[in-house]
Amino acid sequence: MSRHDDNRLREQIVTYGQSLFDRGLTMGSSGNISVRLDDGGWLMTPTNACLGRLDPARISRLDRDGGLIDGDKPTKESFLHMAMYAERPQSQAIVHLHSTHSVAVSCLPDIDTHDCIPPLTAYYVMRVGRLPLVPYHVPGDTALGDAVKGLAGRHSTVLLANHGPVVAGKSLEAAVYATEELEETAKLFLLLRGQNPRCLTPEQVAELEAKFPRD
Repeated sequence: MSRHDDNRLREQIVTYGQSLFDRGLTMGSSGNISVRLDDGGWLMTPTNACLGRLDPARISRLDRDGGLIDGDKPTKESFLHMAMYAERPQSQAIVHLHSTHSVAVSCLPDIDTHDCIPPLTAYYVMRVGRLPLVPYHVPGDTALGDAVKGLAGRHSTVLLANHGPVVAGKSLEAAVYATEELEETAKLFLLLRGQNPRCLTPEQVAELEAKFPRD
């Protein structure tokens, strides 16, 4: 990868991180972003870093085995990203947030754990699809990576119970857009609980999935 491409991706991570932070989709030092590199390695946001105040020069660069090449120590949830990438060779970027409405859905006792949010809108189906719930694990527990790995091959997005979403995309832009769509649809879902909302039919969902493959 050329120095120009490396710098461009670092700047993208900084720009999208600040955008997510400024709009309240992440807070404090929560959340992390990664991008797959052409050489098989990754760029990842550092541990304990605020997505709203990232320094492009300090973003972690990892080799294909996860070893740190340069930058600060990577996010302690790097294993989540690695688990998703291992099952999704077509995915080029991952966003993991603790976004409020998505986390709220992950705490509900009566959701469908195979598909946490129904198909309320076309854009939710196009950008997220089916959303399985991953059982709760203590943050940093590497067993969570195995749980994510078991679902990642079939789903571009998973929801960690009492924790937040992990979203993969064919580009960083696509992963960010899907994360935003999930958060807005989670908000809709919470607003509509108990109202028996009209969802898209299975036929309408199938049409969207055929016409707009995610990756």
